[in-house]
Amino acid sequence: MKTKYEELKILLKTRLNEKRYIHSLAVADEAKRLAELYGGDKEKAYLAGLLHDITKNAPDEEHLNIFNSFDIILNDIEKKAFKLWHAISGAAYVENILKISDLEIIDAIRYHTTAKANMSLLAKILYLADFTSADRDYEDVDVIREYVNVSLEKAFIYALKYSITDLVNNNKAVHLDTIAAYNQAVLGG
Repeated sequence: MKTKYEELKILLKTRLNEKRYIHSLAVADEAKRLAELYGGDKEKAYLAGLLHDITKNAPDEEHLNIFNSFDIILNDIEKKAFKLWHAISGAAYVENILKISDLEIIDAIRYHTTAKANMSLLAKILYLADFTSADRDYEDVDVIREYVNVSLEKAFIYALKYSITDLVNNNKAVHLDTIAAYNQAVLGG
């Protein structure tokens, strides 16, 4: 008999390209490790990590169908920031198609790209696991990996600052949820 995770991995292999599939496994492992380090739920963290990019390789039409089917209205930034679509459609897919009812997992998947104010421990863990998974090789990845092993909050602030700076340097809009998450984090909220 296949475990729940084995079945989900089979599904992921049909939905994701090889690079994204390997990334999803790496994020799941890192999320579980961070949950263990910071007292989070290891099973939820692993599951959220596994599923966080489930619609990443979906064509635009699938994202739009999910938005339409589940009455999701994108704001002006989201309409133009196609890189954010997979987090929004992925959360809806996990909830409505996979029938995973844990709202904390759904919320973590929904905000793993933008972050937001008042994130749960699980959501912060997923956000940072996506930044620090073993397959990542961007500039400063070693710095954030160092921070994440010392302080979740320090790593969270650094990751948000990195994202905001990257978006600004590339003349892209910064999602208001990202700004809210950053402001709350630096104000100690």
